[in-house]
Amino acid sequence: MIERTLVILKPDAIQRGIMGDIIDRFEKRGLKIIGAKLFRPDQELLDKHYPGDRDELVEGIGQRTLNGYKDLGIDVKEQFGHEDPVKIGHEVRGWLVDFMKSGPVFAMVISGPNAIEVVRKIRGNTEPLRAELGTITGDLSFDSSAFANAQGRPIRNMVHASGNKEEAEFEVGLWFSESELFDYDTVHQQSMI
Repeated sequence: MIERTLVILKPDAIQRGIMGDIIDRFEKRGLKIIGAKLFRPDQELLDKHYPGDRDELVEGIGQRTLNGYKDLGIDVKEQFGHEDPVKIGHEVRGWLVDFMKSGPVFAMVISGPNAIEVVRKIRGNTEPLRAELGTITGDLSFDSSAFANAQGRPIRNMVHASGNKEEAEFEVGLWFSESELFDYDTVHQQSMI
């Protein structure tokens, strides 16, 4: 039941000075931060995190972009010249990696009951246009894939959160060593777990 998941506050969250507000949302829910670090990720780490040779990742990025354009009634061919989700995914992935290298990020490992799903609910949809109010993305971002892509950049949605158990295990191990993670009891644990 107790899970660990990776959360990354992206450069836009750092630049806007809203790290505390974002972290507060996780802690108020009863989740605990068991590892954290502020640093600028390098190309090698980001290529492992967003591997260009992982077809489902790249195609998923492209498909989400296509869906965003469709929702807004915009012709994707005008921006990209085609509708191939894999080609679009590679282009957007490149923008994302460059953006993640552009400034410091704050990476955290968050732990708690059903932490992966709970964190994703708190974060909200990755597309701000689709994110519900009350979520981090829904409250703090107004970006869209079409607006971002027209400027040759990724969506500024401030927070990455692992998508599932396998992804969380991989990402936690990629961004943190076990010696950088700490277990401790919280007040929430004493009354709930």
